[in-house]
Amino acid sequence: MKKFLIIALLAFFGNTYAQEGITVSGNAISIREVPPVWPGCSGSDADKKACFKKQLVNHVVTNFKFPEGYKKGTVKEPVIVDFVINEEGKPQILGVKGGTKPLQEEAKRNIMAIPQMTPGQAGGKPRAIKYSMPFTF
Repeated sequence: MKKFLIIALLAFFGNTYAQEGITVSGNAISIREVPPVWPGCSGSDADKKACFKKQLVNHVVTNFKFPEGYKKGTVKEPVIVDFVINEEGKPQILGVKGGTKPLQEEAKRNIMAIPQMTPGQAGGKPRAIKYSMPFTF
């Protein structure tokens, strides 16, 4: 009887202590991931995600400066920057591949100039969300 009471209490408290964005269905647990929000983006999650992508591309194009000795159309290899928007809503570089050192440094500078955002979330808590941005010259 004591075991049954403990199991019943655990089941009751386990069901009443649910986190936002977490769904349990049978043996499967799904955690809803919400992307970071670029300043000025609003609407549904889909609208915010589309706005984020648009603003990121606009930011990269507007803020990119060719390093000395490089001209548009002369670079053949893309530079790929892997980064996260961390739990504070700030960009953080994970790695850079391709291109020359000056092009890699410019790509990193560009990503680090991304404005402060509302951080992404998973399960209702702030979470770093990973992105990969190709710079094609």
